[in-house]
Amino acid sequence: MDEHAARDGSPAPVAVEPVRPSSPEPFESFYLREFRKVVALTYALSGSGLAAEDLAQEAFLAASQRWEVIGRYERPEAWVRRVAANMAGRTVRRRLTEARVLTRSALGRGGQPGQVRELPDVAAEVWQAVRRLPRRQAQVVVLHYLAGETVAEVAATLGLAEGTVKAHLSRARRALSERLAVDLEDSP
Repeated sequence: MDEHAARDGSPAPVAVEPVRPSSPEPFESFYLREFRKVVALTYALSGSGLAAEDLAQEAFLAASQRWEVIGRYERPEAWVRRVAANMAGRTVRRRLTEARVLTRSALGRGGQPGQVRELPDVAAEVWQAVRRLPRRQAQVVVLHYLAGETVAEVAATLGLAEGTVKAHLSRARRALSERLAVDLEDSP
């Protein structure tokens, strides 16, 4: 069972930062302020607009069910982003597995993969390259560059040491540089 999942399968509250003694802000204002940011995060990690909105909704639903606890966290948005990032990772892995099965099925019946290749949109190509990174590297890149979190905030969001975040960023930048240079040279 996922370390962040409760017995019912929903994410369990994980204290990302110290708990504030005051009462939490209303969930609705938190949701309105943070929803688009979480959708952007899940879109960057999943590559699907529909999946991104669903993943964000699921993360906020989990937060709303435990808002009396999560709303008191110093940074409740970090908890929601962590849950959403983990959900996005599972979704991407599931989609890749499904695609491999479908490809093997089609090729096993004598099918041929499509020959048409659209010219890549540079931004789409970058985010595809990010999604091909190891899970933690992709999460760190998206939180740092898309969500605009500092290294310290990324570390708090993901429950990592700052040095670990820096190492993931460094490896991710190196991998993206190599992949995008190769991909751009191979593009028609």
